[in-house]
Amino acid sequence: MINKTVETAINEQIKHELYSAYLYLSMSAWAEANNLAGAAHWLRAQFGEEQGHAMKFYKYIVEQGGRVVLGGIAQPPSEWTSLLDLFQQVLDHEKKVTALLTKLYEVALAEKDYATQFLLQWFINEQVEEEKNVTGVIEAIKMVGNSGTALYMVDRQLAARA
Repeated sequence: MINKTVETAINEQIKHELYSAYLYLSMSAWAEANNLAGAAHWLRAQFGEEQGHAMKFYKYIVEQGGRVVLGGIAQPPSEWTSLLDLFQQVLDHEKKVTALLTKLYEVALAEKDYATQFLLQWFINEQVEEEKNVTGVIEAIKMVGNSGTALYMVDRQLAARA
């Protein structure tokens, strides 16, 4: 049976994961509106990943005999000044998620919930990869600037994400 303190904290994390998905879908819509189909594709893939993360937590609570209680999700922003601005916001958001997962791990540690600690190690490793990937995109955009053929090539590269 899942510890109630941990259950509450994971339910809160589900809300954050779903907000992340919603944010990336909003970013994808902005990219579509600005003729950045590759970035839109990349962000929709990110949207799907975040939904998957929420469901991984959801299933974990259920498998541990707990109850999932969904909280409200805030409206995400819908405007960015450039593709660079957008991806810098992605990185900032991923860093926030990393901090949230670290706090959740600390809750599991304090409650001596070893199964949840094991689960969270996967998420923390995933965050290291997420931050690395977004940093790479930011560096590529910085190299080419915000317009022209080079930005088009970066956008096409973003479209290649599986």
